[in-house]
Amino acid sequence: MSQITTHVLDTSKGKPAANIPILLEQSLGINKWQEIALGSTNKDGRASNLLTDGKILEKGIYRISFDTDTYFKNNEIDGFYPMVSIVFKIESSDHYHVPLLLNPYGYSTYRGS
Repeated sequence: MSQITTHVLDTSKGKPAANIPILLEQSLGINKWQEIALGSTNKDGRASNLLTDGKILEKGIYRISFDTDTYFKNNEIDGFYPMVSIVFKIESSDHYHVPLLLNPYGYSTYRGS
């Protein structure tokens, strides 16, 4: 039904955040999640191939989690958020782009294109 992509920008550096491990899950109910895909950001901070082999996402609730602790440690940054999880809803066959703007003491996200 739908494809998903993401990218992470380290706003404290004004640069892409590379090598952040990513987990994509689908909700099976309250506090029940099924792993859909694993990946990581590339040197440009992008993960455009989370769904391999032509997989697509059906309508539903999903969670994408970024292991920011790994990124902060690898870059010798003292970060406050060791993990950022974004829960979102897929309602159509549109492409879904879920970016993350990250800094050591804050983050924001939005539905991209």
